[in-house]
Amino acid sequence: MTELSEILVPLKLSLIASFSASLLALVFGGYIALILCKKFRGKELIDILITLPMVLPPTVVGYYLIVLLGRNGIVGKYLYQLTGFTFMFNLYGSILAAFIIALPIMVKSARTAFESVDAEFINASYTLGHSKPATFFKITLPLAKKGIITGFVLSFARCLGEFGASLMVAGNIEGKTTTTPLAIYNFVGNGEWDKANILVIIYTVFAGSLLYFMGRIK
Repeated sequence: MTELSEILVPLKLSLIASFSASLLALVFGGYIALILCKKFRGKELIDILITLPMVLPPTVVGYYLIVLLGRNGIVGKYLYQLTGFTFMFNLYGSILAAFIIALPIMVKSARTAFESVDAEFINASYTLGHSKPATFFKITLPLAKKGIITGFVLSFARCLGEFGASLMVAGNIEGKTTTTPLAIYNFVGNGEWDKANILVIIYTVFAGSLLYFMGRIK
């Protein structure tokens, strides 16, 4: 690898993995948030399971992913036998790890946004003859938009910084799974401070830009 590619490739891998994981978190997190807005038996247990990755060390989350979805994992071994596909030591593993870590952030933000929508607007829509899907897309979603966008941006930022779980599941393979946080770790370990400084500055500026964007959301 050239010196330039040593900087650009990890950035590219981070952006691909983070954006993919954030989109997954947006879709699944939004749906889970809608479910958690309702009252039903076992709601608290689901909420705890979804929130756990926020409080567990990322390496513990990575361990659980290996046990569940690794090549010899509880589910992963059947997936590998049937399709030959595995999440281990490839970019899909990075996306999976980032998705699991970011999912609670998206769920919490979207749930708060949905619950903040005034029920009177929703009831009025039903009274006017609108269906539940129409009410959701015309009333609930637009009113909850700010919280959902904030959740997506925060999820994306969290994905960009993912280190421990990604290292456990995807490894640290140069040019394949070495995302920017892992590259910074490698550079510092090898004493290549100039390269580490470049990536740190890029990440700091980008993170600051995300925070500025969040402040501008209306």
